[in-house]
Amino acid sequence: MSHWLTPEEWTAVRLSLVVATTAMLASLPFGLAVALLLARGRFWGKSLLDAAVHLPLILPPVVTGYLLLVGFGRRGPIGQFLYEWFGIVFSFRWTGAALACAVMGFPLMVRAIRLSIEAVDRKLEAAAGTLGANPAWVFLVVTLPLCLPGILAGMILCFAKAMGEFGATITFVSNIPGETQTLPSAIYTFTQVPGGETGAMRLTLISIAISVAALFLSEVMARLVGRRIAVE
Repeated sequence: MSHWLTPEEWTAVRLSLVVATTAMLASLPFGLAVALLLARGRFWGKSLLDAAVHLPLILPPVVTGYLLLVGFGRRGPIGQFLYEWFGIVFSFRWTGAALACAVMGFPLMVRAIRLSIEAVDRKLEAAAGTLGANPAWVFLVVTLPLCLPGILAGMILCFAKAMGEFGATITFVSNIPGETQTLPSAIYTFTQVPGGETGAMRLTLISIAISVAALFLSEVMARLVGRRIAVE
């Protein structure tokens, strides 16, 4: 691949993989907690929380990116606090690209995990409770393994969304080669210059290959987990 792609193109591919993986892993604990809260929680404002979680799917990605820039930019309330106290910078950095991708992929992850939690038979959890297991242990040994296929599906959906995210990323962190230029941004750059069609096609094929490989891996892992659960 290194001989087929130019160094700049390879950098965009590598950065996209790092950004998408970071976004997926960073979203997982929050996605699991929010999905569990929406699936099992009974509280005032649940509909508002549900709407807020799915808001990135409804808003134009550029709007989401602008809101991130306002909130997490150097002069934004959150961004300024993180920079002054922890030295963390998101705007115009690859970490900001990961944050934007995580925000855009978060609703897909939450929805997949929530549906898998709702599909768990509550009688199995109740049976474990009658045997003396506390709620936390019931969740770890009963609920979590049963909804693992949904968790894997949510992770892959988040990863795929992060790989293809463009609007929010370019608005929040711009299109800086080697720092924030992911695959979609690089493809867009190639389409704006004369003779860039070849480079755009190469990166498009790479993007398709990565997406297909991710979907295939998720299917294989889901089947393996399903067989293990069926045996147990």
